[in-house]
Amino acid sequence: MPIKIPDDLPASRTLEAEGVVIMRETDAIRQDIRPLKIGLLNLMPDKVSTETQIARLIGATPLQIELTLVRITDHTPRNAAASHMAHFYRPWEDVRNQRFDGFIITGAPVERLAFEEVTYWDELRQIFDWTQTHVHRCFTICWAAQAALHHWHGMPKHELSAKAFGIFRHRVLTPRPAALRGFSDDFVIPVSRWTEVKIPVNYFPDNDPTRKPQNRWRSHAHLLFGNWIDEMYQTTPFEIDRIGRR
Repeated sequence: MPIKIPDDLPASRTLEAEGVVIMRETDAIRQDIRPLKIGLLNLMPDKVSTETQIARLIGATPLQIELTLVRITDHTPRNAAASHMAHFYRPWEDVRNQRFDGFIITGAPVERLAFEEVTYWDELRQIFDWTQTHVHRCFTICWAAQAALHHWHGMPKHELSAKAFGIFRHRVLTPRPAALRGFSDDFVIPVSRWTEVKIPVNYFPDNDPTRKPQNRWRSHAHLLFGNWIDEMYQTTPFEIDRIGRR
């Protein structure tokens, strides 16, 4: 099934070229199903690349998805065009009365700051609390996952002695949760944290930057998001206004 995004969103051209089916508003209305409503709070500097990456993953599922792009209300990103943000993004204050089946919060380039020093920390904490009453399933990525652990459980983060930058093997150590259904016992994930290093570990074959890197994590990325959306679809109420109500 296709993903429904604004017709003129820059990501749409890239996704269509890759074979991801993009649904127009008029076509979406004709289908006698309720699309899953997913919000994306995009905190990354390169908005277009992040929109494309996330839309590529959630658009690969067999369900109709309606994606809403969300921004921090009073924060002006330095690396994104104001026209792009005004046209495609809605401030969180404008959507806080809505309900979403899923809500994704990305990482942000603020990992070396204390959480309380981040200029939008207070609003982000409100958003975390809001997901408990207005969102069926929340997905936090990278720094946002650290921020959620700190907000909910008071867990601190610790700086590394050197940046972890490269492709690293991960293992499933606990009984397999629904989000990791179908994963291999160990799998590779790209990691980039803390400080700049020119050659990422295990990124280029034999660590030779003259050779083309191999994307060995694409299938697990699709599987992770597919599992998340599948579990969300199985459990979300049909009447979206019931989300968050016990």
